Amino acid sequence: MQMNVVDLLQSDKFSQEVHTKGWVRTFRANRFIALNDGSSINNIQCVVDFETTDESLLKRITTGAAVAIKGILTESQGKGQAVEIQVQTIEILGDSNPEEYPIQPKKHSFEFLRENAHLRVRTNTFGAVMRVRSMLSFAVHKYFTENGFYNFHAPIITGSDAEGAGEMFRVTTMDANTAPKNEDGTVDYSSDFFGKETNLTVSGQLEAETYAMALGKVYTFGPTFRAENSNTTRHLAEFWMIEPEVAFMDLNGNMDLAEDFIKSVLRHVLDNCKDDIAFLDQRLTKEESTKPMIERSDMSLLEKLNFVVENDFKRVSYTEAIDILRNSKPNKKKKFKFPINEWGADLQSEHERYLVEKHFKCPVILFDYPANIKAFYMRLNEDGKTVRAMDVLFPGIGEIVGGSQREERLDVLKDKIKALHIDERELWWYLDLRKFGTAEHSGFGLGFERLVQFTTGMSNIRDVIPFPRTPQNAEF
Repeated sequence: MQMNVVDLLQSDKFSQEVHTKGWVRTFRANRFIALNDGSSINNIQCVVDFETTDESLLKRITTGAAVAIKGILTESQGKGQAVEIQVQTIEILGDSNPEEYPIQPKKHSFEFLRENAHLRVRTNTFGAVMRVRSMLSFAVHKYFTENGFYNFHAPIITGSDAEGAGEMFRVTTMDANTAPKNEDGTVDYSSDFFGKETNLTVSGQLEAETYAMALGKVYTFGPTFRAENSNTTRHLAEFWMIEPEVAFMDLNGNMDLAEDFIKSVLRHVLDNCKDDIAFLDQRLTKEESTKPMIERSDMSLLEKLNFVVENDFKRVSYTEAIDILRNSKPNKKKKFKFPINEWGADLQSEHERYLVEKHFKCPVILFDYPANIKAFYMRLNEDGKTVRAMDVLFPGIGEIVGGSQREERLDVLKDKIKALHIDERELWWYLDLRKFGTAEHSGFGLGFERLVQFTTGMSNIRDVIPFPRTPQNAEF
């Protein structure tokens, strides 16, 4: 029976014949094959008897070649591995031309690997990142299922803009050159496929609210899209969002849920991806050592993960946070790129990281933000100027979760929609929730790639999704 490399590395059934398949990472001295099948960060060493192996076959054992190996599992005599395979037979399943294969056993830049994204997962770093991503995905579904949530599949094509930012990808079957026009010169979408203007979704939240108000607790986990022309290390045009929505839950319950959820999925990865996390921890430590002292992180990857899992999240109002930031040394000495001068400022990553890493020294949840810097659907507080919003802030990354208690009062919601010049007719179904059995309800959104970034220590969000979609880039 064929065995995976990860199982062979943990086996102690020596002197038994084993079968395995994988890709050659290296082949040295015409004798030692480092074989990997993607099941582990670690390779298994396969020892070839070059004196009895056909020379033409040995020449085909090159980096990237796919092979099938049959041999005897033995205790390794060399350093760095506990077991190895004494090869009896080897079959070349797929050749790899060493002059053309781009992923050679040497250090490659991440930019080069992005240009070869179809092959980069064969490297140690990207293999580890994608195994961790897979485990995180499983942990998300596991957590919500075990806590009574129902998985809700939000539509990808939508007629509403949940964020109100207008940065959406249009979905149409009409020819842009011959599209019919209204009298005012705008495009007449009545003859389009859906009979109205439609876009790729930026969030499944509004639709998820409708299901939460019937099933109680739901969550979405699917692709979302933003046509923001931003070429930073933190933005993608296509990314995955996790969005739970819960009926009869206020902001305090929402903060409890976010903290418990994050800690749970991180614990699951720490327990089940030890080898990959250890490798990524070492990789990040080496990367940090090349930076100037002032730019280096105070914590290793493992320390950051345990920092989140082991600490209670500090809950701080936006108003208190502004006071702390305004009176902080970096602000007074004008070290912040965006100085904090007055209440109402939209906090930047540098401010969020200062609160987490320098002031409180633990993860932070900020709440009760100014209404004018948050979305229309967030519940207005009695002061009339703040909303029941909350953001979870992490070390090294800043905001990782954004959420709120939703506005359940029909009259207040209609006033907010009108003030923002949103067409009420586009949200008639959303307003209906406030007409028929309205109740307090809350939820949050967590960008999955941001979570993968934090968990793996990767500095660029393009390196934690298989095929990144960014401005001017839709390759593969």
